[in-house]
Amino acid sequence: MRVERIGDATLYLGDCREILPGLGKVDAVVTDPPYGIGADKRNAHSSIRDNEAWENLDWDRRPRPDAMKAILHSCRAHAIWGGNYFTDVLPPSAGWLAWVKPEAGTGFSLADMELCWTSLEMAARVGRFPRRDGHAHPTQKPIAVMEWTLGFMPHGVVLDPFMGSGTTGVACAKLGRKFIGIEIEPKYFDIACRRIEAAYAEPRLPGLDTPKPTQQVMGL
Repeated sequence: MRVERIGDATLYLGDCREILPGLGKVDAVVTDPPYGIGADKRNAHSSIRDNEAWENLDWDRRPRPDAMKAILHSCRAHAIWGGNYFTDVLPPSAGWLAWVKPEAGTGFSLADMELCWTSLEMAARVGRFPRRDGHAHPTQKPIAVMEWTLGFMPHGVVLDPFMGSGTTGVACAKLGRKFIGIEIEPKYFDIACRRIEAAYAEPRLPGLDTPKPTQQVMGL
C-alpha cells in the first residue's frame, strides 16, 4: 500500500474496503463514488467517445454494498454525490443537495442536475455552479461544488474513500480542512497527488474558512 502525505492531507493508494478498518473514526465523509453509468455517458456525448478513460471503464464499477456500509459506519456526517444510485444501501434522508448546472436544458445527453445524499438533519438545498473546471477525470466535480458541499459538514477530518482525481482534497486544502483520501486506480491517485500538492502551493488568504451554505444556495 502506498501512502503520500501532502500538507494536512494523507492519501492512500488501495481498496477502501481494506484501508477503512485501520483508519478509525473521522468527522465527515464527502465523496463522489462511481455510479456504474460510464458506458451510457460515453455513448451519449460525442466529445468523449474517443477518450482513453472511457475505453477502460474499470474505474466506473459500482462499489460493493459492504464498502458503502463501511463508509456509513466511519462517521455520522456524510455527503455522497450520486446517492440516488445507492438507495438500496443508504437510508432515507431529507437532507439532499442538488447541483443545478447553468447549461441545464441545452440537450438530452447530459443531466441538468446531480444529487447528493447526506445524513444530515437539514432541509434540501440547491446550488448553481458551472458544469466543469477541469478534465483530469471523466466524472470530475468542479472544485466549487465540493467547497459548497463541505460548507454543510462539521469541522474536523474529511474522508473521501473514492478520491478519483482528488477534487475533495483540493477543496479541503483551499479551505484549511484536514483530509484523508483513498483511490484504487494508480493513474488517478497520481493525478490527485499532483492536484492537491498544487493546491497547497497556492497562497491562502488569512482567516479563510468554509463558506456558509446560505451564501451559495439558491431556491428552486
